[in-house]
Amino acid sequence: MTYDITYIVTIAGQPVSVASADAIQAWLAPYEIQLDSTKIHLVQKYIGLLVFWNQRINLTSITEQEEIVTRHFGESFYFSRVVPAEKGRLADIGSGAGFPGLALKILLNELQVFLIEQDTRKSTFLHEVVRLLDLRSATVCRVPFESLAPEVGNFDFIASRAVGGHKHLLKWARGRLNAHGQVALWLGSEEAARIQALKGWRWPIIHAIPHSKRRVLIIGQPE
Repeated sequence: MTYDITYIVTIAGQPVSVASADAIQAWLAPYEIQLDSTKIHLVQKYIGLLVFWNQRINLTSITEQEEIVTRHFGESFYFSRVVPAEKGRLADIGSGAGFPGLALKILLNELQVFLIEQDTRKSTFLHEVVRLLDLRSATVCRVPFESLAPEVGNFDFIASRAVGGHKHLLKWARGRLNAHGQVALWLGSEEAARIQALKGWRWPIIHAIPHSKRRVLIIGQPE
């Protein structure tokens, strides 16, 4: 599908062309997401920032705007179709370019997000997105997740799309979730099967991700 360039974002004094609102809505349709005009504008500005910064630092290997919308925004938004997450505290581990954490913050105004990203350049990008999109209750933590201050915890959700070493992550997450907290992982189906076999966790929610042959979203809790 092609898109019309109808929206221009100015980044550091330079115009960046991004996809139209209609194209973005069409690309998000398989994920059962409908955004109002305000949220569409935030997504467009975010895309502009991502395109601009990605020319200077390696934020993502995905460069086509349709794929940015589907793979990054669509897959992140899909979490909200699976789990009621309008409020609460979410830690995005290895946030990278801000997915799923900042995408979910755009979608869910009252969600508190903590973007855990140890890479200096990526965390600088996250700060810039938070600032320019005026996203309240979004905190960037430039540390490895294992070094996150103990008082930053009691999460309702711990999410990760890009971090390996899931056994280590799950061991850490057990002590940072609240009593009803859940972990959300975006995985290939083979890796998901290995995670499901781990003792001490139950994974009642497993959803195939729209427009993906192998990737799934799994939601689990400690036993």
